[in-house]
This record gives sequence, structure tokens and C-alpha cells, in this order.
Amino acid sequence: MTDADRTVSVRQIMRACPAVSVDDSVATVARLMAEHRLSGLPVFEEERLVGIVTEADLITREATPDMPTMVPYFDAVFVADAGADFGEEIRRIVATTAGQLMTSPVMSLRDTATLTDVATFFLDRDVNQAPVVDASGELIGCVARADLIPVIAKLEALD
Repeated sequence: MTDADRTVSVRQIMRACPAVSVDDSVATVARLMAEHRLSGLPVFEEERLVGIVTEADLITREATPDMPTMVPYFDAVFVADAGADFGEEIRRIVATTAGQLMTSPVMSLRDTATLTDVATFFLDRDVNQAPVVDASGELIGCVARADLIPVIAKLEALD
């Protein structure tokens, strides 16, 4: 694959995606993600991108929380835990709106990103989905790791 092939623009890879409001219900978010086969949805407050609800956020609601280990020591009790943040897990489990469930701040990609930029972004930040915004910050689409595979397959076939 040549360097020129890797200049595929995120605009060529991304998909249209609906956005949700911080006040939309978790049920609405889950339904839209399922209908549009997306691994995440951008969340807006008024006209500002404030977060993203991901598959992981939704799945956390269904999982058993990792209870912290309590260690009594004389008249005190200490939490001895290096696992997941219990407060974060509980916050997601009891969330009823997109704003309560979302991951924030959200990391977005500019519409000028290349295939290489997008792949690097996903790996460096360990995310699966990202909103794509233009120079003014307007949402123009979403891109997921899975969206890269058909493009990579085509480019690899050229070799």
C-alpha cells in the first residue's frame, strides 16, 4: 500500500449518524444505535457536542458491578480496590438519560483526517467510534473501527 493510498479521507469512510440530546432517554439511545447499527452516538446539549454514548456505556448498565473490597482496620473501614471505578459503574447503571450515561468529554475527528490519522486516533485513544466534525465544530458524521475494514481490504487488494 502506498502513502498516496493512505490519504483516503475520513469523509469517504464516515457514515451519517443521528445525534441525541442530553435529555433523550437511554431507551431512545439504544433504539437508535440498534436501528443505525452504530457503536456510539454523539450527545448534544443545545448545539454543543458534549459527549458520546457508546456500546460500553450501554453494556455497563447490564453488567454486575465490581464491588470494592472493604477492609476493617480498628475503628475504620478502608476501600482496598484497584479495579473499576465503582462510582462510575453505579452512575451508568442508574442513568435514565443520555446525559447521565454518556462518556465526556468526547473525542472527535476533523473532517480533514486521513485513513492513517483515523487508525492512529482509534489505537492511541482506545476508542471504537468517533464523531466527525467540520472546521466550525458541526457534526457531519461518525466513523467506527469497523468502517475502516472495507477500505483497508480494498487498499490491500491493490498491492
